[in-house]
Amino acid sequence: MKTYSFAAVAMLALATPAAADEFKIGDLVVAHLMAFETTATAMSGAGYLTVTNTGTTADRLVAVEAAFPRVMIHTTTMKDSVASMSHVEAVDIPAGETVALAPGGFHVMFMGLGGDPFEVGETVPATLVFENAGSLEVVFNVEARDAADMEKMDHGTDSTDN
Repeated sequence: MKTYSFAAVAMLALATPAAADEFKIGDLVVAHLMAFETTATAMSGAGYLTVTNTGTTADRLVAVEAAFPRVMIHTTTMKDSVASMSHVEAVDIPAGETVALAPGGFHVMFMGLGGDPFEVGETVPATLVFENAGSLEVVFNVEARDAADMEKMDHGTDSTDN
């Protein structure tokens, strides 16, 4: 029977996702990370996730880092039935609440795909940077769009942000 030191087991537990689609850092649980497939000519793609703060202190998602020319956090606003996307500096994660980055709201923009589209079944590695909890390495799973997804705005083929 193999035995492992407590320190080695603790380090492995901290470095491994809590579940296939769940990552933890401090009091934050990040889950449901996904990005939609993009067309071959797409200049950008969007990523979505949820963050649950199980603690008693608020935190903020202040950046997302990945191997693209630009990665930003955006929000979607509606005015006169027209959707508009804009950069935000951070997303507040209140204590005891879950915040969703989802189509039609906050989302991660991966810009400068440069002819390398997101394809179903692929993954997009990234690092989420939280103001208090620190940096967390995550993976976005690329999924197919369905008809309902096509009706939601998400920058999937928008080239105006490059």
